Amino acid sequence: MVMVESTMLPLGTTAPDFALPDVVTGQTVTLESFAGAPALLVMFICRHCPFVKHVEQEIARIGQDYGTKGLSIVAISANSLETHPQDGPEHLKTQALDLGFTFPYCFDETQVVAQRYTAACTPDFFVFDGDQKLVYRGQLDDSRPGNDVPVTGKDLRAALDAVLAGQPVPAEQKPSIGCNIKWTPGNEPAYFG
Repeated sequence: MVMVESTMLPLGTTAPDFALPDVVTGQTVTLESFAGAPALLVMFICRHCPFVKHVEQEIARIGQDYGTKGLSIVAISANSLETHPQDGPEHLKTQALDLGFTFPYCFDETQVVAQRYTAACTPDFFVFDGDQKLVYRGQLDDSRPGNDVPVTGKDLRAALDAVLAGQPVPAEQKPSIGCNIKWTPGNEPAYFG
């Protein structure tokens, strides 16, 4: 396990486009699918990572709590099947169903979308406003496996509450920390490592 921080993509960045299959429905999910939403949360997660396992119940709760408030959500897994077959679409589908995810869970087989977002770790969170401009990138909260801090989602929830209320999200944001995305050998982006 290699622990890394998120790259902290510059605030104001326009959401990079994507078209990826939802592992549950098989439908293609695109950025355009979320046009007109007051906010969009893009999460890079996976099944096997201990950091994701530590917070996956809270991720599911956020979907349940904010789905009725106009927030659009998409989760994406980009881990290499060559090195981590346990993060393949069938395993992601089981994870989504077991946790009751209320949002699409997509698989980025080519890892191109993860690279467009400069995703570096799992979990990695990106919040975009109604104009699909980045207003938050950073941690869920201060909890990490083994640090005895309760998982509350406070940092991400505060950002979501602000953007949904039409308020500015504070620019001081802590990077997410987690396992590195498992890049297909030879496919590691320049920003990684």
